[in-house]
Amino acid sequence: MYPTRTTSAPLARHAMAFVLAGGRGTRLMELTDRRAKPAVYFGGKLRIIDFALSNALNSGIRRMAVATQYKAHSLIRHLQRGWNFFRPERNESFDILPASQRVADDKWYIGTADAVFQNIDIIESYEPRYIVVLAGDHVYKMDFEPMLQQHVEQGADVTVGCLEVPRAEATAFGVMHVDATDRILSVSGEAHRPAGDARPSRCRAGEHGHLRVRHALSVRPAARGRRRSRLKS
Repeated sequence: MYPTRTTSAPLARHAMAFVLAGGRGTRLMELTDRRAKPAVYFGGKLRIIDFALSNALNSGIRRMAVATQYKAHSLIRHLQRGWNFFRPERNESFDILPASQRVADDKWYIGTADAVFQNIDIIESYEPRYIVVLAGDHVYKMDFEPMLQQHVEQGADVTVGCLEVPRAEATAFGVMHVDATDRILSVSGEAHRPAGDARPSRCRAGEHGHLRVRHALSVRPAARGRRRSRLKS
């Protein structure tokens, strides 16, 4: 069990970013005919995945892994050419983790948790204190250090980054139901009003495949039986 944070040293230096970049992005139609959604160009030479990676880098995270699956060649080539400056001698790492049937001959990545599970031995080999799980197909800006600080100070097992949005816009998102201390009580796919919600026009929304909303997950691997908290943004 890791102690409560008592110094000002960045927690991000003890974290690893695990970026999920295997999505098809079918709603982008022709843009993803030949490449995964995270590899779609954005603003010239940039790719969508560069937002998640840049957020992690600028937050102070120096260990990263990217899980790839669907039509990954363009994405892998971009990562090899543009994100090859990490140095093991500086305690840095950057791994590209294609789906490789690590669990069974007929099993590729079948979801977010499964992608993490299939690579858990690689993650554990780096011995990170915290894991920040990110979607590789979101366009946003976020500093993960405050999230990690809240995560430790509250002694949470999991901290989820989400936004408050108008209830009318939340029908396409996962909705977090939280108590007065921002502890997550439940997660649903519908924007119905939870009991005791004093703001019926607002929802705490997480991201499920849309570019507009931030989505970050911080996990404390060694802790059990604690609490889940929400980072309000």
